[in-house]
Amino acid sequence: MKQTYVAEPQADEAAEVAETQEGARGERAERDPFLTAMGERVRMLRARRGMTRKALAAETGLSERHLANLESGVGNASVLVLRQIALTLNCSLAEVTGDVTTSSAEWLLIRELLQGRDPAALHRARVALAEMFAQAPADPHRNERIALIGLRGAGKSTLGRMLAQERKVPFVELTRVIEQMAGCPPSEIHSLYGASAYRRYEQRALEAVIAEHPRAVIASPGGLVSEPATFNALLAHCFTVWLQAAPEGHMRRVVAQGDLRPMSGHAGNNEAMDDLKRILAGRAELYGRAYMSLDTSERTLADAYLQLRDRLAARLGAELPVRVD
Repeated sequence: MKQTYVAEPQADEAAEVAETQEGARGERAERDPFLTAMGERVRMLRARRGMTRKALAAETGLSERHLANLESGVGNASVLVLRQIALTLNCSLAEVTGDVTTSSAEWLLIRELLQGRDPAALHRARVALAEMFAQAPADPHRNERIALIGLRGAGKSTLGRMLAQERKVPFVELTRVIEQMAGCPPSEIHSLYGASAYRRYEQRALEAVIAEHPRAVIASPGGLVSEPATFNALLAHCFTVWLQAAPEGHMRRVVAQGDLRPMSGHAGNNEAMDDLKRILAGRAELYGRAYMSLDTSERTLADAYLQLRDRLAARLGAELPVRVD
């Protein structure tokens, strides 16, 4: 009777096989959730368009193995590869990476409706949506809280104190409130806990100020506008004014204050000015959402204040109380 023998693996070979199997199990267990979800989206988008993996590979110039790794969540593709896949699948890169505005057919239709609209049209759409989905009535004290926004050096603290004194209302520097809540200055919050923690303190501080002061003048941190939820709360509860200045004016005033954050380098360093210009350019559209703006460049303090006071009075429909010295 003929017997068939199966050779048993040697000890070192068995160990290697076990290690490989364990590594495969570990790799599956340690897959990054983001990469896994992105792979599933690529597979879904490909299926939606009736494309096989082989066809997608041929059109993108990628190997089938590369695509298989990507779709299984183990391939960490470059941005250029993802862009090529998006172009081939005739979708946006956001759909591939998983932006929330691509998570359903309705979101995609809204994106398509807004695509290519000018800033004024987008503003009208945002206001209409805000009114449609408002969960609380409009704040009756909004026009009684004046919030000043803009980079350091625009005059928020100086003009804010003068305005508060004339209106006979509290002047609140949001940065001081953040510091009181955290028990340390903003620079330490950033270094100890990171930017996300600072933004949480910033939002809590604004909520506390709004709850405590129906009437006030508020000087807000320059970067508050970059946090959508916090900035939307500021716009909803305060009459917001953007104090502008030319980059050179900002730099001159900041140097006088002895503080170059968040600009790097030194006062005479071109890098610092370049940083400042980039920050201004990056935030200009957000600052532009304010209800009013005032350029304080090349103005004396007295002139800047009178302009601010008079324009506020005109916009709010009532003259501010005149200070009696």
